[in-house]
Amino acid sequence: MTQEERAKRFGALSRELELICDHEGCIVFADARAKRLLGAEPGVLLRQLSAPGAEEKVDFLIAESRVRAVSGWELALVVDGTPTTLAVRTSCEGEEIALVASLVPQDYAEALGQVSATMSELAGLYRETERQQRELLRRHEELLRLGRELDDSNRGVVALHAELDEKQDSLRRASEVKARMVANVSHEFRTPLNSILGLSRLLLDRTDGELNEEQDKQLKFIRRAAETLSELVNDLLDLSKMEAGKVGLRIAKFDASDIFVALRGMLRPLAPEGVQLVIEDASALPKLDTDESKVAQVLRNFLSNALKFTERGEVRLRAHEGPSDTIVFSVADTGIGIAPEDQHHVFEEFIQIDSPLQRKVKGTGLGLALCVKIGETLGGSVSLQSTVGKGSTFSLIIPRVHPEAKALDEMVARSERLDPTRAPVLVVEDDRQTLFLYEKYLEGSGFQVVPARSIEDARRAMERVRPSAVVLDIMLEGETSWNFLEELKANEATRDIPALVVTVTNREEKARALGADEFCVKPFERAWLLRRLKALARTGPVERVLVIDDDEVARYLVRRMLSGTPYVVIEAMNGEQGVEVARRERPQVIFLDFLLGDMTAFDVLDELKKDPRTRSIPVIVHTSKSLEEGERERLKKETAAILSKHSLSRELAIARIRDALTNAGIGPAVKAVKEP
Repeated sequence: MTQEERAKRFGALSRELELICDHEGCIVFADARAKRLLGAEPGVLLRQLSAPGAEEKVDFLIAESRVRAVSGWELALVVDGTPTTLAVRTSCEGEEIALVASLVPQDYAEALGQVSATMSELAGLYRETERQQRELLRRHEELLRLGRELDDSNRGVVALHAELDEKQDSLRRASEVKARMVANVSHEFRTPLNSILGLSRLLLDRTDGELNEEQDKQLKFIRRAAETLSELVNDLLDLSKMEAGKVGLRIAKFDASDIFVALRGMLRPLAPEGVQLVIEDASALPKLDTDESKVAQVLRNFLSNALKFTERGEVRLRAHEGPSDTIVFSVADTGIGIAPEDQHHVFEEFIQIDSPLQRKVKGTGLGLALCVKIGETLGGSVSLQSTVGKGSTFSLIIPRVHPEAKALDEMVARSERLDPTRAPVLVVEDDRQTLFLYEKYLEGSGFQVVPARSIEDARRAMERVRPSAVVLDIMLEGETSWNFLEELKANEATRDIPALVVTVTNREEKARALGADEFCVKPFERAWLLRRLKALARTGPVERVLVIDDDEVARYLVRRMLSGTPYVVIEAMNGEQGVEVARRERPQVIFLDFLLGDMTAFDVLDELKKDPRTRSIPVIVHTSKSLEEGERERLKKETAAILSKHSLSRELAIARIRDALTNAGIGPAVKAVKEP
């Protein structure tokens, strides 16, 4: 472009300073004023003339001017050595960019400088943001990689779990096969063993004639071998039952002194010469509530072993109270003792510590392993203290009250403090675990278990509470409940109480004939139990229930609770209307809210008492109000029941309606079931 062309071009632009740059921002032309004020010369980059911090804005201006004409752009350039704000316009032709710059007033220039600094700062933040975005992207990709690795690991873990489950099932099946084999073989052994023992006893008793000395000796060998084998078979059977968890406990209260007396009489004749059997007095101990036979079995095993491995000195049985309501039984001897490295082996199955005396007395190697299992079943443990050459002390530490007995006591205590929001269900069942199962099944259902482990317990329970239903096991310990079921249904006072027979024997025909409302062969499902209880709890005569409540939602809730029952619900939205409906409809029961707008429950009760037609109708107050003591006392005297709206349940509502009808003489009165 010639000088004339440039002049003509700038003539079209009102100019102060004139510059022409190439597309890289390098100056190719500067007028005299630009040279004088800015020091602009051809070959100098425009960004070199900018004020500190404004270089990026110059670069951005050049880049923007390459694609379009720019106007109103402001740049901070160094004019006569001072950063000065200039207003810039540009136009681009070919490879050249023409710039015209005009001075901006000082205060505006200062503001512009601040804006430029801010822009520079924003540009820095933008670069930092881009860097962080790149870092986030990198981390995201790393997380995706880790996620893929975790997926692979999870698949491996799942495969491993599946393999472990398969092996566990295989081990369980093998264990079951072993247990069945042990049980079958043991039972098969018992028959011929009993025959051998019986026949040898007959021969030794000279029933069929005298024996010579050699025959007597041989028979004693035979009998001793048969007794050893019989002991092994019994231990195997007990151990297999323990491992299978099929040991039934007979938990009852007893005195430790009774066991001590029995053991003294049983084992004193077996004490070898030179060994004194000492059994200390245990009469001061409190009563135990656990399985007496299992405790005796462990102590008998301890004493038998001690007598076998003690050649002189004494074997002593003692017992004392331990911490946390436990009882500690210990058997101490002055025998050969056990080396520390062998002590943990003595409780393993089929393990016997090698010693001359051990080889002499023999044994099965199962007794102590069985003792450990029994100790655990009783909720306790077995321990050993021993010194070689001085003797050993084996101890059984158990809770004075077995955990199952304690849990049952707590259940009985709960049943004696009935929850008013739950309907009581009398469960006659002698098995503790099954009772716990009933309580678990009925938890949160609106029913509460009242346990009874015998017919006598059931009768005592009936004397203090009228249950909404009775659940009966037939085969109880030492008795059956057939007579109790017959009495329940023959007695006019209790025949309307639903009875569910749940037992192990299929005797449905007999149960139905005696009046059972439902029958089930164990095991039973929770869903079945709840379904049948809810259905049977609402049996009875069809009666009308008047609900007096000014809250529409409250009336709806009661109506829904009683839907599907024999009770027909009629409603009244205030006290005055309620009294009128009661006189006209003569309902069998009234559900009455305490606060009814301009009336209270006392006002309604007074009106009902004035009319002979409504005077005897039982009233159940259900309210959300926190009643004062005086209000509660009066309502107790004048109504059939007081229920809280917050805790009202279907089961409770039905139970209280039935009780109200019975007490009012519409149903049978509440009486206890007595012995015939």
